[in-house]
Amino acid sequence: MLSKDELINLLLTDTEAFNNEVKNAKGGIDLSETDFSNSNIEQAEFINVDLTSSSFADAHLSEIKFDGCDLTSVDFTRANVVESSFNESVLNGTDFSYSKIDYCNFSDADLAGAIFQGADLTNSDLSSAENLSACRFDEETIWPDNEYLPEDFDSKYDSDLSSLQDEDDYEQSDY
Repeated sequence: MLSKDELINLLLTDTEAFNNEVKNAKGGIDLSETDFSNSNIEQAEFINVDLTSSSFADAHLSEIKFDGCDLTSVDFTRANVVESSFNESVLNGTDFSYSKIDYCNFSDADLAGAIFQGADLTNSDLSSAENLSACRFDEETIWPDNEYLPEDFDSKYDSDLSSLQDEDDYEQSDY
């Protein structure tokens, strides 16, 4: 098995060889806390890879398989992600702020705590995503048509957060 640095180098220089390493490893690859910022990665298969706390900020990712991955707290801010899949992945606390997520599939992905502020998800399929109602977004978030969203998900941003705060929160502190 290759070291973490060797796997990263292989990914950036020979995607096909990287994909073969991932297939041969059959899980157990740890690329957590790896910085892929500003990378241009195409057709990589991160199947069952641990990418916890990694960064793909400002990256261009095309035809990537993040299937079965642990993407907890991964940074995808300002990334351009095209025709990629996040099937059965854990995306708790993953930050997609100001990113373009185009033609991506999130089947059975756990999106609890994911951040989509200012993200463009126009053509992506989140219809069978889990915990989408527990994500964060704002009025600038662009959602796909309702047919690509879970039936129970309300994509309308409510800027009146006062209903979520206790009256005690408004009292002035002595400090």
